[in-house]
Amino acid sequence: MQASEIPRAVAAAMSTASSLGLTADDAIVLHDSNKLTLRLLPCDVLARVAPVAHQVAELEIELARRLAESGSPVAVLEPRVEPRVHERDGFVVTLWNYYEPATPREVSPADYAHALERLHAGMRKLDVPTPHFTDRVEQAQQLVASRDRTPALADADRELLGDTLRNLRRAIGERGGAEQLLHGEPHPGNVLTTKNGLLFIDLETCCRGPVEFDLAHAPEEVGEHYPGVDQGLLRQCRILVLAMITTWRWDRGDQLPNGHRLGTEWLSQIRAALDRDGPDTHG
Repeated sequence: MQASEIPRAVAAAMSTASSLGLTADDAIVLHDSNKLTLRLLPCDVLARVAPVAHQVAELEIELARRLAESGSPVAVLEPRVEPRVHERDGFVVTLWNYYEPATPREVSPADYAHALERLHAGMRKLDVPTPHFTDRVEQAQQLVASRDRTPALADADRELLGDTLRNLRRAIGERGGAEQLLHGEPHPGNVLTTKNGLLFIDLETCCRGPVEFDLAHAPEEVGEHYPGVDQGLLRQCRILVLAMITTWRWDRGDQLPNGHRLGTEWLSQIRAALDRDGPDTHG
């Protein structure tokens, strides 16, 4: 979130909580990316705040509510207030249960895989309209194609990313594997270690696709513990996801610290992966 927006976003979260009867005298910033994550005190509520134009909070609320009801490993909405999206001062605010981090915070690959398998099982029971994973790839392709939006991307790197996104999108589609509702970005930053076990957060990236697309966001060892994985497809998905997140780093509006440095490192990783996996990467 833009630094100039943060005070207003904090104020929107605190006033929303107060209007619902929750005592919010202080706010601690826990995470700042495309949305702001706050711990409100003393009511001890987690608030997530995003500009109205940049959110799909209605879908996230619906999914979180239904997955929690089925016992899936997801963070739950704050039980003291109605589960809905609140709008205030140009922001949307959602309120969630705050989970005290458990120690140790190290997550074993087997536990990670088991939690993701349970999440996928819960998601298979839901019938909700969501984007396809290829819609996300298409967004990355549009970004690569736009010199105005990615002015610092060198021509050779632009060609590499464009070719990789196009080739792998086609190759994965041609495999014709089973598809289902996915988290979309179940990387370690979206997994909480709590006394209730591992819980997934940030469901706004949900999409449809093969489970290997989700596994591509997790540490490599996790894929070794998830049953029935197509390892060839997983390799393709890993490089595709790497190409996507590399593309986001070259967006002139990207707010991740050290974004260009990461983008440069990841370009090298893509080249190495393509050299290592060879024709198999392209289907």
